[in-house]
Amino acid sequence: MSKTIYRLSQWLAWFGALVLGALAIMTVISIGGRALSFAGLAPVPGDFELVEAGTALAVFCFLPWCHLKNGHAVVDMLWKAYPPAMRRVLEVLSDALMLVVWGLLVWRMGIAMLDYRDNGEVSFILQMPVWWGYAASFGPALVGCVIYAWRLLETLGLADRPRDFVVSGSSH
Repeated sequence: MSKTIYRLSQWLAWFGALVLGALAIMTVISIGGRALSFAGLAPVPGDFELVEAGTALAVFCFLPWCHLKNGHAVVDMLWKAYPPAMRRVLEVLSDALMLVVWGLLVWRMGIAMLDYRDNGEVSFILQMPVWWGYAASFGPALVGCVIYAWRLLETLGLADRPRDFVVSGSSH
């Protein structure tokens, strides 16, 4: 199960990178179109709307992998001064808090997605239903809940990391 969780998280991160790369290319094309408007070119219609939805999708794809790799920003100034038992408690509490916050975020995002779908709100330029952006991010967010829960199980000693996995982020 551990390998599946880690592979899924990696694939999600790679998908997020693909989305972010496509957004970067679209942004360059759009800026070029604006700069060359005198030559009859134009920016990509709705570029801001697409960047907004696509960036949210990319973030929801990246964060679970970041969490598995201990890649979140941490403040290490006092960490080594704490006794090992206190560090262990803080690690469990931080992973539990991350899971709770992620769960609340997904819950509220699901409610917002349904509200936007029900009221029919659309984006200004593309007239794209706003809930589509929420729906695109909702799948990766749900997968993120599973990954955050798995990380908490690892921290509690109830699950193991894959043997071939190396944590490259801050491990305090």
